[in-house]
Amino acid sequence: MQHRIVVLGAGYTGAVAAGRLAKRLRREDVTITLVNPEPDFVERVRLHQLAAGQDLKPRPFAGMFAGTGVAVKLAEVTAVDVDRKTVSVTAADAAGPEELEYDTLVYALGSGWNDGGVPGTAEHAHEISSRPGALRLRDRLAALDGGRPVLVVGGGLTGLEAATEIAEARPDLDVCLAARGGLGDWLSEKGRAHLRRTVDRLGITVHEHTAVDAVQADRVTTADGRTLPADVTVWTTGFAVHPIALATALDVTDHGRILVDATMRSVSHPDVYAVGDAAMAIGPGDKPLRMSCASGVPMAWQAADAIAARLAGAKVPQVPIRYFQQCISLGRKEGLIQFVTADDRAVEKALTGRTAAFYKELICKGAAWGVANPTMGMPTRRRRVARQETRSRARARAAA
Repeated sequence: MQHRIVVLGAGYTGAVAAGRLAKRLRREDVTITLVNPEPDFVERVRLHQLAAGQDLKPRPFAGMFAGTGVAVKLAEVTAVDVDRKTVSVTAADAAGPEELEYDTLVYALGSGWNDGGVPGTAEHAHEISSRPGALRLRDRLAALDGGRPVLVVGGGLTGLEAATEIAEARPDLDVCLAARGGLGDWLSEKGRAHLRRTVDRLGITVHEHTAVDAVQADRVTTADGRTLPADVTVWTTGFAVHPIALATALDVTDHGRILVDATMRSVSHPDVYAVGDAAMAIGPGDKPLRMSCASGVPMAWQAADAIAARLAGAKVPQVPIRYFQQCISLGRKEGLIQFVTADDRAVEKALTGRTAAFYKELICKGAAWGVANPTMGMPTRRRRVARQETRSRARARAAA
């Protein structure tokens, strides 16, 4: 009987994990089903470009996984039962819900925007953590007359990229950024200086040390009682994971991230792996890996290789996940590459200007290429799935 692997979510991490598993295991030994509601891969790291009016290259899964043995099922995940080892899904073309049984589950449902419970945010603010959200913002910005105020709330990577992209694409708008701390206060001195010059050149008004306590249709109210006008509010203060894991018997954090070991395996259910934003994994310095493509793709590599090794009864590889850089686009003409320590702390070295913009573009293209080429062009070895007793002996040797 074939070993049934089900992967939930086809963002960067889920798609990479599914494709890499197909490269690591013999097709006659396994079935790999990738569940996702949309038929195309979404380049999440470019959604600020989509919102600003640019068109993104279509990347259909049908072409991406053609001939790999990965079966893409277009459906919405509605529940996971880790005790019965089933996943409930609803497909757009189905008469009703159905269940998928699995032997190994890879949970990669990722995250969406987090309104933080701030009054009025869900009703009035826009998000760019999803393709539908980016498209709604795109339409709203296109309808604005010149001179109207647009406020981006959140001074992290997403907020910086959104504010600069919109300001460059629509110099006729009054673009503002509200940051809870100082502008780029986690960057090096060189990085902060370049960021400041860029936002000044683009005409972006920055409200530093400003928390937003309420959002209305045409303004926001700050914690210190000020009112900032905003025909459009873009909310980028953080991400929240998909709520399904919190409703399962899996060990999770208070916020619903699945607790995993160094191989991305659930600490409570050994037949479940979690990757990307959905997983709480510990990186260098005993710090949790942050929600990012930079963390998620190596996590997917680790999980896929661990699953393949365990099924083959082989030694499980463990490659430490570390950071090298934070890549920030500041419009199409400017960028900032902030080099960091293994545990993601900025060092003084940074790359700026057009060279950094070109570098960031290569990173984005490389990330999309890596989804379709999950072993990064390296030779692959498809292993046979070992008998259960062989796998049991391998586990016993590893535990000894």
